[in-house]
Amino acid sequence: MNEQTRRTVVSHPSYQEAERAVDHLSDQGFPVERVAIVGQDVQLVEQVIGRMGYGEAALHGAASGALPGALIGWIFGLLNWLDPVVSGLVLALYGLIFGAVVGAVFGLLLHAAQGGRRDFASVRSLQPSRYDVVADEEVADEAVRLLAGLDGTTAADRKTEPWKRGRPQSGSATT
Repeated sequence: MNEQTRRTVVSHPSYQEAERAVDHLSDQGFPVERVAIVGQDVQLVEQVIGRMGYGEAALHGAASGALPGALIGWIFGLLNWLDPVVSGLVLALYGLIFGAVVGAVFGLLLHAAQGGRRDFASVRSLQPSRYDVVADEEVADEAVRLLAGLDGTTAADRKTEPWKRGRPQSGSATT
């Protein structure tokens, strides 16, 4: 696959706005296969969702072990040629219970091994600060032209860091 030189045609602070721009290009008959949405300035955000005690650690471990246990039990049950449906479901249930118990024990052991160093639960995600819609260099000018009136802004506005419009510049004083 050849690497195409690409150029940013518009930037937006949210993915939904970038998606809307690409959808607008598609509606206008633009060759959207020559466009990409690129997240810029990605940062890791870890949202803390609660405390993690021994009970929560056991519950999280049980939930993590239950599904793999059920799947392994079901697969072993399918290998029984005489009565695969019944044995598959029974072994899946046994696997679910066994996986939940083993997962709970491992969850407790891992939580105890940390010695209170990380006694909270969290969810991690990557979040870009802005989304650039980029197009192949050969069609970028056409994309800029088609997107010019989408938000009521001009193409010149879009070329000058549009994600900063309406926000104070860093280092500038606001009154």
